[in-house]
Amino acid sequence: MLTVTPLPSGAVRVLDFRCDAGPGERPFTEQHQSFSISYVRRGSFGCHTRGRSYELIPGGFLLGRPGDEFLCTHEHHGAGDECLSFHFDAALLDVLGLAPRLWHSAALPPLAPLGVLAERAQAAAARADGLALDESATLLAARFLQLAAGAAPPPARAPSASDRRRVVRAALWLEAHACEPLDVARVAAVAGLSGYHFLRLFAQVTGVTPHQYLVRSRLHHAARLLAQPERSIAEIAFAVGFGDLSNFIRTFRRAAGSAPRQFRRAAIARISKIGRRAAP
Repeated sequence: MLTVTPLPSGAVRVLDFRCDAGPGERPFTEQHQSFSISYVRRGSFGCHTRGRSYELIPGGFLLGRPGDEFLCTHEHHGAGDECLSFHFDAALLDVLGLAPRLWHSAALPPLAPLGVLAERAQAAAARADGLALDESATLLAARFLQLAAGAAPPPARAPSASDRRRVVRAALWLEAHACEPLDVARVAAVAGLSGYHFLRLFAQVTGVTPHQYLVRSRLHHAARLLAQPERSIAEIAFAVGFGDLSNFIRTFRRAAGSAPRQFRRAAIARISKIGRRAAP
């Protein structure tokens, strides 16, 4: 039995695949519907596509191109498998500045440059963080296409004055729209850059990724609201853009050194103390 769960994401479609098929299951031919990269988290399975057969193991990747047929088998492992799967359409790849012509259906063994990015995406999926998923998936696709082209990542050049202006404009826009659902393509469009170029340039100019900057902006908004007693902590978490209360509490505690509730008590106490001092 195959269970497919769509995960909250932005421009990139992200699916959680869980299959419990074993050696007794009869395989059947399927067809890729989009450009995809599927990261094998657990278990193993075989795949036959484009005249070649592959064995997928934990840490490996299954790659798909629209229209290509594939056949998955479970001859050698009966405990099922799990994959985190990223899906792109050709228009999105063009917007992100990636080349769909280099994409082909195949499989890749566990590769450190891709595995690190896939695990970063897995962490974002666990937090249901759409922009972080978009960011990780875009970098994963770009790195795969560099490997497919036999190229190393391009050396970083010093950002021009124009590049710096674009990044500053995007950062100010991110700060102003931090409470909204965002994806890489939308933010990159503000800077007038392709998604992949934007991610690299933003980190080069500011020292943080767009997602890291967005999270910090959301935490700044939350800290200001926590100093006011009118809203509950849950209301504040959702108002500033966190889709999950427990993620907000963990992230805030890690950044501020105290949980939101303790932070609120201390902030309100300081305000009251200042008020008493100012009273005639």
